[in-house]
Amino acid sequence: MSRISILLVDDHPIVREGYRRLLEMRPRFSVCAEAEDVVQAYAAYKTHRPDVVIMDLTLLGASGIEAVRRIRDFDKDAKILVFTMHLGSAFALKAFEAGARGYITKSSPPGELIRAVEIVADGGRAMSEDISRALAADRLSGGRPAIDELSPREMEVLRLVATGLSSEAIAGLLNLSLKTVRNIHYAVKAKIGADNDAHLVWLALAAGLIPADQLVSSGA
Repeated sequence: MSRISILLVDDHPIVREGYRRLLEMRPRFSVCAEAEDVVQAYAAYKTHRPDVVIMDLTLLGASGIEAVRRIRDFDKDAKILVFTMHLGSAFALKAFEAGARGYITKSSPPGELIRAVEIVADGGRAMSEDISRALAADRLSGGRPAIDELSPREMEVLRLVATGLSSEAIAGLLNLSLKTVRNIHYAVKAKIGADNDAHLVWLALAAGLIPADQLVSSGA
């Protein structure tokens, strides 16, 4: 069987080391590079062209969904497996919309991660059982949550606004103009019927996009 090169993206060095050891116990796997944020992940992908990217969503600055989007914009055939603590359906849906080919939670058994890497490397799609259940429950509950109407980039702006970042800071993180960020901010409010940023914060919390302890005073 052919070897599988892996780019490992997580913002905690000790966590990366643990997963590297787990993955490289399999003769078929080789971690060719590591990254801790969106900029490093994008640069590492362009340099190493790994067979699979294992992407955490909670990174320094912009989230892993933004990293997925950037890498897929560069290479539409990139195979990205999200591996995260986020159990909610909102993140999973936007990760798949951004181009991820798999979504596995960190509460999954180690063997599930190994199988998911092999499935994604071979061109398939992978999803852990808890996320499958969350997505099914979300659909069976009836109706579409307002956040489902947002694009992956719009959701990323919503998440960053909800953490209290200014429009200028968001523009820098996402490599966008200030005008574009403000336009997206306005579009998010219009799509989900929010009257103000306090409403956006409440929606982001309700959707599990941010934990309460990430909230800071807004400078937007």
